[in-house]
Amino acid sequence: MSQKNKSPRQVELEQAALFYHRYPNPGKLEIHPTTPLGNQRDLALAYSPGVAAPCEAIHDDPKTAAEYTARSNLVAVVSNGTAVLGLGNIGPLAAKPVMEGKAVLFKKFANIDVFDIEIDANDIPHIVDTVAALEPTFGGINLEDIKAPECFEVEEQLRERMNIPVFHDDQHGTAIIVGAAVINGLELAHKNIKDVKIVASGAGAAALACLNLLVRLGAKKENIWVSDLEGVVYEGREALMDRWKSVYAQKTDARKLDDIIGDADIFLGVSAGNVLKPEMVAKMAKTPLILALANPTPEIMPEEARKVRPDAMICTGRSDYPNQVNNVLCFPYIFRGALDVGATAINEEMKAAAVYAIAALAKEEPSDVAARAYSGEALNFGPNYLIPSPFDPRLILRISPAVAKAAMESGVATRPITDMNAYIDKLNRFVFRSGLIMKPVFAAAKSAQHKRVIYADGEDERVLRAAQIVLEDQTAVPILIGRPEVVEARLKRFGLRIRPGKDFELINPQNDPRYRDYVDLLLHYTGRRGVTPEAAKTIVRTSTTAIAALAVMRDEADAMICGLGGRFSRNLQLVDQIIGLENKVGQFSALSLLISQRGTLFLTDTYVNTDPTAEQIVEMAALAAEEVRGFGIEPKVALLSHSNFGSKDTDSAKKMRKASEILAERFPDLESDGEMHGDAALSQILRDRVFPGSRLKGEANLLVFPNLDAANITLNVVKNLTDALHVGPILLGTARPAHILTTSVTSRGVVNMTALAVLEANTKRNQKQNG
Repeated sequence: MSQKNKSPRQVELEQAALFYHRYPNPGKLEIHPTTPLGNQRDLALAYSPGVAAPCEAIHDDPKTAAEYTARSNLVAVVSNGTAVLGLGNIGPLAAKPVMEGKAVLFKKFANIDVFDIEIDANDIPHIVDTVAALEPTFGGINLEDIKAPECFEVEEQLRERMNIPVFHDDQHGTAIIVGAAVINGLELAHKNIKDVKIVASGAGAAALACLNLLVRLGAKKENIWVSDLEGVVYEGREALMDRWKSVYAQKTDARKLDDIIGDADIFLGVSAGNVLKPEMVAKMAKTPLILALANPTPEIMPEEARKVRPDAMICTGRSDYPNQVNNVLCFPYIFRGALDVGATAINEEMKAAAVYAIAALAKEEPSDVAARAYSGEALNFGPNYLIPSPFDPRLILRISPAVAKAAMESGVATRPITDMNAYIDKLNRFVFRSGLIMKPVFAAAKSAQHKRVIYADGEDERVLRAAQIVLEDQTAVPILIGRPEVVEARLKRFGLRIRPGKDFELINPQNDPRYRDYVDLLLHYTGRRGVTPEAAKTIVRTSTTAIAALAVMRDEADAMICGLGGRFSRNLQLVDQIIGLENKVGQFSALSLLISQRGTLFLTDTYVNTDPTAEQIVEMAALAAEEVRGFGIEPKVALLSHSNFGSKDTDSAKKMRKASEILAERFPDLESDGEMHGDAALSQILRDRVFPGSRLKGEANLLVFPNLDAANITLNVVKNLTDALHVGPILLGTARPAHILTTSVTSRGVVNMTALAVLEANTKRNQKQNG
């Protein structure tokens, strides 16, 4: 598509994507060693002469490769670039960004290492020979974006030749999720899969894999009707036919989709946008299930389908509608289960196990933690929740064990799991280190419609860029404070499309009709705290933080963000004077979240309390723990010290020891302990060496520090050493949502804090409504 035919939003998104892929280093992944190489002995063990020992061991027993190499956790994502996303045959080199993206998903969702391999091979024998030769390197092969019908033959031949799992995700990933949606949709419609009529639009890799799996689940081939570019697939048709498609050829005179859609119970669309017309939907059976999976434009938009059939259950491939069919729902977890038992294949039993695990998860009641993480989003099984969210943290806990069990029971597991409970516990530990915890926050923020966030630093480039993003993503309704001429000039300079008065409200701090009202309200809050009328006028004229806080208190905004300019302490003073503390809270505190390749870690108090008392530490730990639960994570609290369970008796150690005792007494259900060293907090092994009776199990995810120096220094050192993303500081204890960022925050950081502010505003509103 030429640039002139693209919308401004699409052009801007493409420019942002190019920047994302180029900086800080080209691409999306790199390789890190997992063993130390700190001295000559390490080098001798890692390479010559020490490496000869594992080489000989593997030569004597090939199974030991799983013990001495990374092969058992290494997957190849292989493509020849002949059917890439919606781009078609763009070739292997142009397909590399997509394959790198797939590699990142494997790592983030299931901790599986991946090499992306793009091959310049188009004929089937060449593809098969090339991929088959890779078997010594990998524990599994994920075929990606290879066009049909060649992909069927390639996978079939590779499965015969290779003794490791070979999985064409375009086919089976989609099929597994569709299978789960069909099982649950038919249950709600009180229909039997053996009796339903299925009509498919599209006969490529994904469509045929879906139909094949539905047949395995009980659908009858005589009840399945297929249409593609040439029309209905019928007996005797010669154009665009192959042996896989011919299985579904019907003896019929029907030639168009419209001819076969009547009385259909299920529509499966894996084709092109807008091919399913409303009048066709009207002819479908009672309580139809519509799987309109073309992206970005489905075969029919859900709202159009519901106009004619309010009883329809609808799935799409889009994230902005319920029931998103997204391959990330299953492929990382299927490979996780297969690799963990050394499976020689991903067979039909394993795929069926994944289908039923996904279907069952949608029926589970959400845990308290999950419900808080997806605040405002319906999580109850029903027409709008046939399949789980792709970011449900329980997916790996349900799918991987189910796949592993199926592999063992069907005889393809070479390393059976002997303790399934221990295996699930290991997966559970990974879930909360995956670094994907901001996703439910954004999902909840988007569902909390029309929450207004006011930005005190509205002239700052980072705020302007963030405002455009939150508008596009429908995260919040931004209100900016800034001089109109400055904001207009900077929007133009930075090439941003949004405009004041049209896309967002702009408050001019030098000339706003509410000036006198703001002054009067400020005096109401601060008149007995040393602020004179003249001083109040000056503050409102000169402090955008004060204006933002006053706007929140006047219910002109639901949350505020400031701090990109000015001192943290001065901004906090204004927030304290105007918004104040929440009821029964004694002091403010700041929570910081670090998201790195290693996982996620919360730290408190990183910005407010210089030397808190034991009682203050207990309060800020409790506030932080509640905030952590808002991310869908059960907090594990470690109170840190230079003393390790009584090894020192300094005043600081005694304070943290006392705080730990009070915290455990007041919040017995909160997993916490202290005082302890930082390394003991992050390692069960180290902790057990000094105090095996600790109340804390596994790795701590919330670190509580004895003073501001320790917390802030640790935050900034760890952030820079690990190249972690800092989300925060998250100001805790405010009567209304208010966050004071730091001068080093990026526009990405402003966007993250906007989502958190919206979530907090929605939570406080719900609490108020519920009394």
